[in-house]
Amino acid sequence: MITYTEHASISPEQAIDLYTRSTLGERRPIDNIKTFEAMLANANLTISAWDGEKLVGISRNLTDFAYVAYLADLAVDEQYQRQGIGKRLIEETQARLGPSCMIVLLAAPKANAYYEHLGFEHNPRAWMMKNNLI
Repeated sequence: MITYTEHASISPEQAIDLYTRSTLGERRPIDNIKTFEAMLANANLTISAWDGEKLVGISRNLTDFAYVAYLADLAVDEQYQRQGIGKRLIEETQARLGPSCMIVLLAAPKANAYYEHLGFEHNPRAWMMKNNLI
C-alpha cells in the first residue's frame, strides 16, 4: 500500500535515487548532492509517496499557498507509474493550497499529454533563463 505524507524526512541520496528511477534524473543535477540538499531544504511544500520504507514518488513545490504554486518536480518511480501515484501527489498538493491557488509547472516533453489528461491547461508563454555559472 502506498502512503502519502507532507512531513517525511527525505535525504538527498533518497531523492537522487528516486529521480534516477523516474527518468527525471535526465533533467536534474543528480551528480550534485549539495544541489539536491538545497532543492529539498528550500522547497516549502513537499509531498512524498512511500511503499513501506521506499520513496516511490515526490511532488516538490515552491508556493505562497494563496495565489500560485510552482510544481518544480513531479517524479514517480518507473516501476510504480500508471497506478495513480502522480495524480494523487498532485491532489495531495492541491489539498494543502488555498482554494484559489493555481499550480504552474514546466513539463518534460514526454509528459505533455499526461498533464493535459489531468486537467492542466497548456500555456505557451513560459520563459526560462539558465544561470551558466553552475
